[in-house]
Amino acid sequence: IDSGSIQDDPDVKIMMAGSTLRKVKSRSWKKQRHFRLLEDGLTIWYKSRWAGRGHSTFSVTELEAVREGHQSEVLLSIAEEFPANLCFTLVFHGRQGNVDLVAESPEEAQAWIQGVRKLIHKAQTMDEKERLDQWVWDWFQKADKNKDGKMNFKEPKLMKLNKYKAPLLFPQMADKSDTGSLEIEEFVHFYKILTQRDEVWKVFQDYSGDGEKLMLEELENFLRIEQQEGEQSAQHAKELIDRYEPSETAKKQSAMSLDGFQMYLCSQEGSIFKPEHRHLYQDMSQPLSHYFISSSHNTYLLEDQLRGHSSLEAYIQALKRGCRCVEVDSWDGNDGEPIVYHGHTLTSKILFRDIISTLKEYAFKTSDFPVILSLENHCGVEQQTVMAQHLRQILGDTLLTTLLDGQIPQQLPSPQELKGKILLKAKKIGGLEDCNDETLTDEVSDDEEMANGEAESPTKSKSKLSRELSDLVVYCKSLHFHGFEHARLHAKCYEMSSFSESKAKRLTKEAGTDFIRYNTRQLSRIYPSGLRTDSSNYNPQDMWNVGCQIVALNFQTAGLEMDLNDGLFRQNNCCGYVLKPDFLRDGDTQFSPDKPEGRQGYRPLRLSIQVISGQQLPKVNQKEGSIVDPLVRVEIYGVPQDQAKEETSHINNNGFNPVWNETLNFIIHTPELALVRFVVEDYDKASRNDFIGQFTLPFMCIQAGYRHIHLLSKDGTAIPPSSLFVNVSISEFT
Repeated sequence: IDSGSIQDDPDVKIMMAGSTLRKVKSRSWKKQRHFRLLEDGLTIWYKSRWAGRGHSTFSVTELEAVREGHQSEVLLSIAEEFPANLCFTLVFHGRQGNVDLVAESPEEAQAWIQGVRKLIHKAQTMDEKERLDQWVWDWFQKADKNKDGKMNFKEPKLMKLNKYKAPLLFPQMADKSDTGSLEIEEFVHFYKILTQRDEVWKVFQDYSGDGEKLMLEELENFLRIEQQEGEQSAQHAKELIDRYEPSETAKKQSAMSLDGFQMYLCSQEGSIFKPEHRHLYQDMSQPLSHYFISSSHNTYLLEDQLRGHSSLEAYIQALKRGCRCVEVDSWDGNDGEPIVYHGHTLTSKILFRDIISTLKEYAFKTSDFPVILSLENHCGVEQQTVMAQHLRQILGDTLLTTLLDGQIPQQLPSPQELKGKILLKAKKIGGLEDCNDETLTDEVSDDEEMANGEAESPTKSKSKLSRELSDLVVYCKSLHFHGFEHARLHAKCYEMSSFSESKAKRLTKEAGTDFIRYNTRQLSRIYPSGLRTDSSNYNPQDMWNVGCQIVALNFQTAGLEMDLNDGLFRQNNCCGYVLKPDFLRDGDTQFSPDKPEGRQGYRPLRLSIQVISGQQLPKVNQKEGSIVDPLVRVEIYGVPQDQAKEETSHINNNGFNPVWNETLNFIIHTPELALVRFVVEDYDKASRNDFIGQFTLPFMCIQAGYRHIHLLSKDGTAIPPSSLFVNVSISEFT
């Protein structure tokens, strides 16, 4: 298998030869490790020089980027000892911690920085076929126990191969050299036989006249009838042949072979997610209150709220995931510099100004749309003023400090108008109309809100507010909530309240429609209960159902709730803003999540999902020789009536290419709010099933037809080539 000419690259050659680099974990933990790139051009191997045989490896595909110089908290802390031109940081996808390294010379540092960047680029641009070849090669490496370049018959069981099919095929078909072991080329041939997917072949046969290829017209029929593509199917068929057909002969005939057909089905275009909804397709010129906004809680934490490590890295990760509302808890520091941590706990502390610098650098890397900085302020007036100075100096023009057109707004400005701006959400002296009162009443922090058992009118806390800080608040003035009626009569569109999850849940039940109307004009922020000391999350769906925009989650905690958040915000170019459905934007709306049939334009849909097969499902716990028993569950989240789960039976001992052919049916009453989550688990009759992978997307982004679902890990990162093959049909429910 060719890893291409990249291995002739001078930087990559240095990596293959190996280097001694210092791995740094803290100011006191700096140890030499020998690092090298293995022959596959994808695996980085390292070990301590003394620790006997123990070594570690990771794949270039797990890396997202390389940062040069002192670009991490750890490397900054040892900056006096090691100059920037020796230092670099390997940044991993998902929630895996970064690796900080120091080279022995600037030249060596450069070779690794540039070499790893080239390899990351190559890994990202591999096409489907190269990916599959790479996967085969990895398996051969893992299965070739004694490293003799052969794989004997005892080894394939490692391959999670179907244990019935392999032994039958192995002797006749693959072992040409008659030695009871496979060379790599034979192995690839063997793998191809094993992966000929009957279920894809059957679909191909239905449309192919000669059973060998799909002529242009036959492919058009398939796209029109099965994939429901309508008018554009003719044009699309031509493009697909150009893009995915590997055989030049077939291309010349305007035909598609089974190989090309399978590549198309496994591509982004064959995915369950509508390609046009991946891009920025929504109107971005409506008031901020008309959008769901991807929002993080306790953004400074990488772990839990009691002992967790406060870190700038947590801000970088949240912003890279498309988060548009980050939270800062600021407290008075000893030397006049405000610090950020989770008050009254053992979480570590970081400087306020360092967070603002990080925000400046990363705020708009993933999305141009505005970032809201939610300030939970526990500082005295003096350090509040210091915060105001840092905000102005570090953020400069990026910080919005004045009304957009000088006019007192009747409605909030739009994401489009606020592009590239950071908005401060905090308390403010007086309103935008007047600026007179030095003392601030009537405002409580999340903690006080919790302590008061959410009493409607907490004791008026008199806290002094710094005028400089107050002046930086424009469109997001924090205010205590006095009920929907009070808001309807008196509230300004730039005033916003925070609700704990339990209070928001109660309001949703008691006055759902009032909450929706309130949210058409004003922003509301929901935050997790103070009792969630493990930084667990609540289900955001209940809050989205009533139009709450800033539903803050602990981004650092993997699980269903973050899957839903990632799923909702996967559309619209992952820009962190999703336009609410029209019935959540209309100030006179009659919509109630509990009575979806009562709204105008109510049209329930039937969703039918035939779960056909799975491909290369990863083994969860890497016990020798253990094979997965996979099942698929489809979960619907939405208005209460739409919440549903259905699952297939499990298949014993086959993660390689399990076939279910089972159909799951759902009725969806409010399609515009529904999210669909596909989960694959390893069945275990004795204990809880193990999680294998998942993919979540908005119902409105689903493409009908034969589709692949590319699975994600618990952290929301891709795990190619793991996928599900399904046939989806959506019809009117009558």
